[in-house]
Amino acid sequence: MSDTPLFRRSTAPLAERVEDLLARLTLPEKIAMLHQHQPAIDRLGLAAFTTGTEGLHGVAWLGEATVFPQAVGLATSWDLGLMRRVGAAVGDEVRGLHSEGKCGLNVWAPVVNPLRDPRWGRNEEGYAEDPLLTGLMGDAYARGLAGDDPRVLRTAPTLKHFLGYNNETDRCLTSSNLGPRVLREYELPAYRPAIERGSAVAVMAAYNLVNGRPAHVSPYLEDELRTWTGDEIFVVSDAYAPTNLADPMQQAFFADHAESHAAALRAGIDSFTDADKRSEVTVERITEAMRRELIKEEDVDRAVRRALTTRVRLGEFDQAGENPYVKIGSDVVNSPAHRELAREATRESITLLKSECCLLPLDPARHRTVAVVGTHADRVFTDWYSGSLAYAVTARDGLAEVIDTVVHAEGVDRIALRLGGLYLAADADGIRLTVEPAAFDVFDWGNNVVTLRSTLNGQFLRAAEGRVAADSPGPSEWVVTEMFTLGQRPDGSTTVHTHPGKEAITTQLSLGPRAARFTLETLVDGVADAADLAATADAVVVVIGNHPLVNGRETEDRADLQLPPTQDRLLREVHAANRETALVLVSSYPYAIGWADAHLPAVLWMSHGGQELGHALADVLTGKADPGGRLTQTWYRSACELPDILDYDIITNDATYQYYRGTPLYPFGHGLSYAGFDYSNLDVSQPTAAAGDEVTITVWVTNIGKRAGTEVVQLYTHQQVSRVKQPLRRLRAFDKVRLSPGESELVSFTLRIDDLCFWDVTSNRFVVETARHKILVGRSASDIRLTGTLAVRGTRIGAQRVLDRTVRATDHDEYSGITLAATADPVRGEAVRATEDGAWCCFNGVDLSGVREVAVDGDGPPVLLRLDDPYAGPEFASVTPGAAAATTETDGVHDLYLALDAGSRVSALTFRP
Repeated sequence: MSDTPLFRRSTAPLAERVEDLLARLTLPEKIAMLHQHQPAIDRLGLAAFTTGTEGLHGVAWLGEATVFPQAVGLATSWDLGLMRRVGAAVGDEVRGLHSEGKCGLNVWAPVVNPLRDPRWGRNEEGYAEDPLLTGLMGDAYARGLAGDDPRVLRTAPTLKHFLGYNNETDRCLTSSNLGPRVLREYELPAYRPAIERGSAVAVMAAYNLVNGRPAHVSPYLEDELRTWTGDEIFVVSDAYAPTNLADPMQQAFFADHAESHAAALRAGIDSFTDADKRSEVTVERITEAMRRELIKEEDVDRAVRRALTTRVRLGEFDQAGENPYVKIGSDVVNSPAHRELAREATRESITLLKSECCLLPLDPARHRTVAVVGTHADRVFTDWYSGSLAYAVTARDGLAEVIDTVVHAEGVDRIALRLGGLYLAADADGIRLTVEPAAFDVFDWGNNVVTLRSTLNGQFLRAAEGRVAADSPGPSEWVVTEMFTLGQRPDGSTTVHTHPGKEAITTQLSLGPRAARFTLETLVDGVADAADLAATADAVVVVIGNHPLVNGRETEDRADLQLPPTQDRLLREVHAANRETALVLVSSYPYAIGWADAHLPAVLWMSHGGQELGHALADVLTGKADPGGRLTQTWYRSACELPDILDYDIITNDATYQYYRGTPLYPFGHGLSYAGFDYSNLDVSQPTAAAGDEVTITVWVTNIGKRAGTEVVQLYTHQQVSRVKQPLRRLRAFDKVRLSPGESELVSFTLRIDDLCFWDVTSNRFVVETARHKILVGRSASDIRLTGTLAVRGTRIGAQRVLDRTVRATDHDEYSGITLAATADPVRGEAVRATEDGAWCCFNGVDLSGVREVAVDGDGPPVLLRLDDPYAGPEFASVTPGAAAATTETDGVHDLYLALDAGSRVSALTFRP
């Protein structure tokens, strides 16, 4: 043992093992460890180490693995135990593949960005629009990945993406406006549980800017994230984001790469995911930064120490037999137990949105012939972060196992494109014009984007490397080259262009500019054929939705919430042909399906459910299982009810279920059971409470139906009086219960009064305010069954005293025409910046007694301070940013407005006697 290096002794304290290994490394070796691909160090017996195994809902990009439902579907189960078991299964498969040298143990999952806007292209990757639910789901999945061993990690989970990342449109250039309350009440709480509880040991920084400063150099990495649990949290960059910092075509926040890499390292980035495997790029930039004394060796040591901490915790340096996870082999991948878990997870995620007229559950004795129609009826789609399917059970497959006769139609049109007397044809050799008619099946994905399947070989058209050919099984790669646009010209002709490049597909045929104008002939009306088939069936299941790699995905947000036109027509005509029609939406996000809700007897939603989609769906449709899903997002009636996707201020914009004042199509938390439930005897353990107290809330829930069923009991609160705008309702706890007919259960929640706090901008701290709170218990955010009242004794927030104080401009209460921006300091500091003339921000209830001078930090045109009204109120002071000015002799409490013109940037106001 005495000859064994300290870093290889598992009984030694973790910190001592890390320091021992760090001390053995040379500076060049340490710098090399700052890249994603850490090299082997033979003299110390260290193997190479790579960050970044994708494991969002199964192991991705490494061949066959168990494919679980998309993350948004997993969260819809509202089952933390299930989420943890799925995480553990994924972690085991990572270990199994690692045993064969196929992947690293640093897993880039889960994604905990709150889903504030359903148009976000990566909606499928997150969990919920609520930060509590997101945080708990992320913690459960991360804990499964990490394992339960007190010393060794199964894998090293990495939360994505810190911070304020909810748009793909110009994602590397846009800045997310996170005011103090949105930041601390909405964004940060989604990350905190997994970090604070030690479930996740790493975090990935986001592509975007936050309040004008790139997330990769955000002070929130150190000022927030690393204050929750200690300094050891390992922070990795997103791919190529370090280069973006100084790239003139991207963020260009720094003059050059040495400066930007130094800033990122000092801000808390520990691993640079950049230039793929060309680690020399990062090494050269860090080395240059050291030569210029932009960083010191201690900065490198700090980052490497965190990387080594992760590696030690993974058991990499333990002796034989000391690591409980090294025994896991590749036989665990897609094992029978994981297949069954995939089926359970899919089943528990299926959400029954509407059910009436006794259509569901389907009865095999009564519904002997079922038509299963739609683009998703006989196909299981995978997304960018899916593993390769070892097998796939489609909706058609699953129902065929339990229904006597299942008939099927895709419901897509078959067309011919005629140019004079010739027809466009395509196969693996390319496109050409033929005398014999050739045809294409048209899949409409909305927003004028289609994919085209050639009938000559059953392959999809693809435009790649300067040619168009039917040689693709369908979209499956990062760059999607199977998307096309069919355009209608005034003369009635049709054009076919690549999307989004807009290049005519016949360019390669050299037929001249008019050659792209085809006459479109509809050979098969797919919708009409599906409707005819539906008319012959006892019941119809329409299975439609999005393609995860076409409309709404990483790099591409959605423009609206509508169904694609052809899918909408299919749904309407099939229902007209057979009223016994159920809609199953298989999608990565909510849709605005008002017509379906108004007319169809049954509507269900599920995310792309992985390999067991068909079995799980059949279980639910036939009543073998109760639908276990509850929505984790508000389903709006129209995108018109949403703010601009780039505006992150959910409070001002009345966004998410917390602040939304309209009537949603389906509310947050909604989901039906085949059973019915009664709520009774709500009890709040005490009528009053104070900060630091805990209150117990109980309610009896009874299954009053004739079937066993699942219910998710949800606890919300609403603060009735406050200095600030409060959520209309906010989720505080939930419990998923399964009850037999007639069975009752006492559901108990513990409410911590400290959790009723909000961020007070007048004191820059969380405050529990003296106020009455409504206690709301029910089936969703809108379906509240019982209410109670709790009086809370806390802080009474009075007038904001500002004499001899500096007030940050971002700590305002209301605003118009401003955005949040970085100060001139590249490291710290935030400001308000006017985007238009007549902009203003307001500080409510300011006690100006004794104030006779105001200094304004910032730059740009002069700013005006007014009292009680931004346009007509009395002038209090006129100040040039960077200077000070006398005020009018005004005492007492007023609303103070800071009025700015375009270009003004103000970070702080200092009030002097």
